Amino acid sequence: MTALAPPLSQFLGEHLPRDQGASPHTCDAYAYSFQLLVTFAAQRLHKTPSRLEVEDVGVPMILAFLDHIEQDRGNTARSRNARLAAIRSFFRFIEYRVPACLDQSLRVRAIPMKKTDEALVASLTREEIQALVDAPDPKTLSGTRDRAMLHLAFAAGLRVSELVGLRLDQLDLQNPCTIHVIGKGRRERVLPLWKESVVALRAWLAVRQQRQDGALFLNAAGQTMTRSGFEYILGKHVATAALRLPSVATKRVTPHVLRHSCAMHMLQATQDIRKVALWLGHASLQSTEAYLRADPTEKLEALGAAGGPTLQPGKFRPPDKVIAMITGQRHHQKLC
Repeated sequence: MTALAPPLSQFLGEHLPRDQGASPHTCDAYAYSFQLLVTFAAQRLHKTPSRLEVEDVGVPMILAFLDHIEQDRGNTARSRNARLAAIRSFFRFIEYRVPACLDQSLRVRAIPMKKTDEALVASLTREEIQALVDAPDPKTLSGTRDRAMLHLAFAAGLRVSELVGLRLDQLDLQNPCTIHVIGKGRRERVLPLWKESVVALRAWLAVRQQRQDGALFLNAAGQTMTRSGFEYILGKHVATAALRLPSVATKRVTPHVLRHSCAMHMLQATQDIRKVALWLGHASLQSTEAYLRADPTEKLEALGAAGGPTLQPGKFRPPDKVIAMITGQRHHQKLC
């Protein structure tokens, strides 16, 4: 039997950041996946997490865990696949380091990913975005910060990890005002800022606490803003915006919906999917095609250009009741 803790510690603490060069966000996501798995397995086997062995986390246990996060925790199939990807990566890591677990590793890595629905992306209209950015009170410290965060999240189409990870040295408020974003896969991009975004950011910088860590956005305790912190702030202002514009209450507004909204508005303005991909920092156009499916503009243009088959004019006239009765009687006689 092989203890689970030593190889798992080596995988998370050394292999991911040092050998694979994974980003801190990836390391954190993988660590959280194993936190959920180890907790689930320990409760199911009535063991303490430190006493778990690699053999305890076999295919049946992993399948039960994947069902648990979908059914009990209410996660989507995408979240399930993300947890499974972390588990498969770990077993690929121990495949050559723990020969006794080779067969188990191969069976775990054979667990298939679950197919997901390609739903249309959700987005907010311009009026709903305006109601959202107007929700924070600019007369307060937190309201000034929140308005700058919401405006920047929408205007730059930032992922929540990109937003909360921004540092002061990534912001250039000289003319032209730009922001240097380090995105997913360490892909960097420089984005120009709207005048309204610059005004909101200058207002926040004027009242921001001086911190040595250099984080652009700070929470109430003066520490770097977290993902969960921004999600809480967003939810609070969505409720306020819904009072002003009831249509906001009909939509599930998440940080990524702000990114989707930016992409949809940019696509409608430019009609160029390549510009949208560059703005969002997508690795390929395939990721950006989801916005084409959600935007009806080009479909309407294609419909108008193609045209439909012509129809002969005519109008339905019901038959005379007496003729219909006689025809029915004749049909009945034939059947008899």
